[in-house]
Amino acid sequence: MRTLALDLGDKHIGIAISDDLELFANPYKTVDASKLEEELKKIFGDEEIETVVIGYPKTMRNTKSEQTLKVENSKIELETKFPNKKWILWDERLTSKSAQNLKKIQNREDKLKSHAIAAAIILSSYLEGKRFNY
Repeated sequence: MRTLALDLGDKHIGIAISDDLELFANPYKTVDASKLEEELKKIFGDEEIETVVIGYPKTMRNTKSEQTLKVENSKIELETKFPNKKWILWDERLTSKSAQNLKKIQNREDKLKSHAIAAAIILSSYLEGKRFNY
């Protein structure tokens, strides 16, 4: 079984998928937010995905922001549409330093790739946490 990660944004969603052993997080693609459900149906049909990890954007003071609430609502919607998957919110604050480096990207094509890379950073953090039980 594999794990999939999502970096949810208002316009674009980054997607990453682990290898079968759940050792590595691989950037998969970036999709328009409006096409997420369609893309997930395709991925779930092609890949053996058991768990979906969603980057959870809490503030450094561990409080919720407007984006945090959007992510929580998206998780509820996705759980309803795909009830046979395990859905996890994963604190993405631990990945913020790596993600900040991605913000320096200027090229549009590279910016789109950066969403999938951000999802891979979230997934990598989750897989490491799972291995070390934190």
